[in-house]
Amino acid sequence: MNRRYAVQEARLGGDLLTWNGRVIVHNSRGELEFLLTGDIRIVECPRSIPPEQTIELRHHPQFSHHRFPLRREDYP
Repeated sequence: MNRRYAVQEARLGGDLLTWNGRVIVHNSRGELEFLLTGDIRIVECPRSIPPEQTIELRHHPQFSHHRFPLRREDYP
């Protein structure tokens, strides 16, 4: 099974970030760390969250213009 990474608010016990009630996940920790900044942590998505309750980052409207896997040379 592929690993899924989620974005968590950095404060202790912070919530996982969601969109329309679905946890935002991505298969690359490095790409999440590259794209997102701020008061967040990248964590492995709990296995207790089934795939139907998640949304892949590439399907999130704010990230749909990115090509995955990322090519760092596309970002000046």
